[in-house]
Amino acid sequence: MSDCIALVPAAGHGSRFGAATPKQYLPLAGRPLLAHTLDVLCRNAAISRVAVVISPGDEWFDSFEWPQPKLEVLRVGGPSRAESVAGGLAALAADADDWVLVHDAARCCLSDGALQRLIDSLRDDAVGGLLAQPVADTVKRVNPQGRVAATVPRDGLWLAQTPQMFRAGLLADALRDAANPAITDEASAIELLGHAPRLVEGEAQNFKVTWPQDLALASAILAARKG
Repeated sequence: MSDCIALVPAAGHGSRFGAATPKQYLPLAGRPLLAHTLDVLCRNAAISRVAVVISPGDEWFDSFEWPQPKLEVLRVGGPSRAESVAGGLAALAADADDWVLVHDAARCCLSDGALQRLIDSLRDDAVGGLLAQPVADTVKRVNPQGRVAATVPRDGLWLAQTPQMFRAGLLADALRDAANPAITDEASAIELLGHAPRLVEGEAQNFKVTWPQDLALASAILAARKG
């Protein structure tokens, strides 16, 4: 049976967060945010390897203890997410048929259930896919003046989450031009090859920590799970 390998790109600096320290290393419930992200991946029995991709010049990673036994560190991160994932894939040297689950470092509230649902749903899929959620709110398109230009029908619209799960060989082919600005996530790269990834319903709690106030919400979610 093909292996499942988790790949976590963590070479970014979180410029929108506005902190001097990259957000993946900010304290959350007494540990760096990244540690919570890695926990759920490392404890899943179906995942054999968990690789975190950091920048070659990363000054923070070695300041922390990382007790996760499956963890591998790949210091091959690039200037973009796609380039970090492409570099990580090359360093992993996985078999072409192995499944690779790419997960955002800042999605620290991924649940065990959502992760297992993704793996179970895609194990026999011809293409692979990703966690996502149907859009529930009304969507507005804005004009340059910050006013509503149109209301966009939300039927058929989903918000992409991670992990995004694809075969290593297919994903490597899709990311050969990793600097292509049209590649915003792994699924979009697969789509450019003409494939249609499958959507597996995720959870609202699997959000990406983007703004400072998101840390409080993530802390509350993690605390509730422990309780």
